[in-house]
Order: sequence, then structure tokens, then C-alpha cells
Amino acid sequence: MTKKIAVIGAGLMGAGIAQVSAQHGYEVVLRDVTEAALDRARSGIAASYDKFVAKGKLSAEDAEAALARLTTTTDLDAAGDADLLVEAVFEKIEVKQEVFRELDRIAKDGAVLASNTSALPITQIAAVTGRPEAVVGTHFFSPVPLMQLCELVRGYKTSDETLAVARAFAEGVGKTCIVVNRDIAGFVTTRLIAALTTEAVRLYESGVATAEDIDTACKLGFSHAMGPLATIDLTGVDIMRNASANIYESTKDEKFAPPELLDRMVTAGDLGRKSGKGFYSYE
Repeated sequence: MTKKIAVIGAGLMGAGIAQVSAQHGYEVVLRDVTEAALDRARSGIAASYDKFVAKGKLSAEDAEAALARLTTTTDLDAAGDADLLVEAVFEKIEVKQEVFRELDRIAKDGAVLASNTSALPITQIAAVTGRPEAVVGTHFFSPVPLMQLCELVRGYKTSDETLAVARAFAEGVGKTCIVVNRDIAGFVTTRLIAALTTEAVRLYESGVATAEDIDTACKLGFSHAMGPLATIDLTGVDIMRNASANIYESTKDEKFAPPELLDRMVTAGDLGRKSGKGFYSYE
């Protein structure tokens, strides 16, 4: 039975996974390489709990108890006794593989190793470990405390037991799961959103319509909660560019090739909400 969770990476996604895990009763250790990153994450989690308390969705006592279940550390070995270790670092295969080599070294026997990747094949990540059957994808969505979906991804050797542990955890923190049985690049959700967003960027880039009108078309015409360009801004222009590039690299399908505008925006630092400007201004 999963009791202790380790989250590796204290950025937006890692902090969100740690937040919902602690809120739902798990003991959580959140690890990053700097104390500054950990301090930002803990402050953000506390502020998010405060918002839930103010809205009557969480009691002050439960928020305090959740924070007490969360510890932070720069020592990776402190995650070694966790039942489930969730990686949430930069979306590059080489970076994730290096993390999983270390997780394989420190994790106890029987632990499940999960990746929050949105596009990279789990089989390639698992291949650097000595326990590929224990590796699984747990793709959460941003912002984690609010989004209801978790995409579970099987690698070539992921066992049924590992998948069951991942499902129990995700459902235990309030998520609804879908299962990807073959870990093609981009899985289901990123593949779908990449196809939509890259075409939306091309329409905008070529002057066919404004960002507002493209998003309005998708919201009112297709009942989408958010338009594709606003979605890029929320996710991060750099994140979406990298995800599309990863799928294109694997498939060579031109519909996934990142438009030039995305490269230019990343170079210029217009990364969406987190930078204050993307397809829209947030200043």
C-alpha cells in the first residue's frame, strides 16, 4: 500500500503533485537541487491551500495538517524510502534518464518509479533502470490541484501491478485516469493538443485570424473551455514547443513540427503567463 510519496522536481508540476498528495493524506518529500526552488514551492503550496480555505473547499485544520505532511530536501537519498517516486523535471529525455538512473539507485525494492512526462516514451526512460517493469507514466495536468485528468502510460515492460499502483495513487488524489497502452510519443492528450495548437499558431502566424478570434472559434464552435492559444500561454510556450518537437522528432509528421513563431517567442522570452506575455498580455 502506498503511504509515502517522493516528488523529484519542485517546479509548477512537481509542486502541484506534492500539494494534492499531501492534501489527500500521503506523507510527501519534495526534492529539488536548490533551497530557493523548494522555498518557492512551499510558499506556493501554502498560498494555494489558503485560497481553498477562503473558498470553503478546505478547512484551516486540514490545510495545516497537509503542510505538516510535506517535507522538502535537496538530498535525493531522502526519497529512498518512498513507496512511489514521481519525477517532474525538465521535458528532455536525457535529463529524465539521468534522474531515473539515480532513482533506480536509491529507491527501495518494490517501489514504483513514475514520470510526469507529457510526450516522452516511457520505454526509453525505463530502459536506463534495472527495473523497467516498475516504471510508469503519470501525466498530470496543470494546474494540478484543479485539473481532473491523469494520463497513465505503460512502457513496453510496465507490469500490471505497477499500473495498478499508479492508478490507485492518481485516483486517491482525486483524479480520473485514462490508460495509454502503447507509449507512442505524445501519448493521447499531448498528441491531440499539439495537432490543434500548432495549426492554431500557423493560422495566427499567417494572419488568417487574431488570437482572440481563433480561441473564440474553438470555445464557441467546439465547446472547448479554453482556446488553443490561451492554452499554450497557460502551459508555457516553451513547454508546448518542446512537446511538439519531441513528437515531430519521433514521427517526422509535419503537422507536429513547431511553427517558427513558437521558436521566436521562446528566444524572445515570451513564454506565456509565467513571463507575463505570450499570445496575450498578463502584465
